[in-house]
Amino acid sequence: MPIRAVIFDLDGTLLNTLDDLADAANAVLSALGYPVHPVERYKQFVGDGVAMLIKRALPADAAADEQKALDLMHVEYKARLHGKTRPYPGIPALLDALRARNIAMAVLSNKLDRFARATVEDFFGRWPWAAIMGESQRYPRKPDPAGALAIAEKLGIPPAQFLFVGDSPMDMACALGAGMTPVGVTWGFRARPTLEAAGGKIFIDAPIDLLRFV
Repeated sequence: MPIRAVIFDLDGTLLNTLDDLADAANAVLSALGYPVHPVERYKQFVGDGVAMLIKRALPADAAADEQKALDLMHVEYKARLHGKTRPYPGIPALLDALRARNIAMAVLSNKLDRFARATVEDFFGRWPWAAIMGESQRYPRKPDPAGALAIAEKLGIPPAQFLFVGDSPMDMACALGAGMTPVGVTWGFRARPTLEAAGGKIFIDAPIDLLRFV
């Protein structure tokens, strides 16, 4: 069955957002008097939404401060939303090629919906997006497949004709749960063995490699 659409994860797939996320979270930790973490450590904290990022970044005995830290994180990250964030090399060329082939493109992220939409608009506003969905009360976060299935329904394209491209176990599980083909990227926040353990079967080392499958 031919591929007619691609759903992309955002952080760690289209964009390297790690520095901005780490800087915001470390500002929160400092404000509350907790130790900060090196940027690389945040690769293990991200992927499950901002609330889980904060929970993982805080010390184990800091549960009482989770809500305060989460509220601060929203403020700190908004101030740094695009400070150091950049598209991964080769992403614009891939999006150009997919548009030329009339492949529908969508984003499904566990980033808060307002941040996901603002980020896609700022960095990728010149491409046509069939759907942009971030974390909201409307659908559960990945790995729940509800958001992916809602995108398929909106586009009127069967899930089997989608590639789902991401860098996390949540992306692989979401794709499989939705009946889509998971494609793991090796340039993101998680290593290939982690994605393989989550059910990933297809992997690409550069964005343009995705064209082999469309």
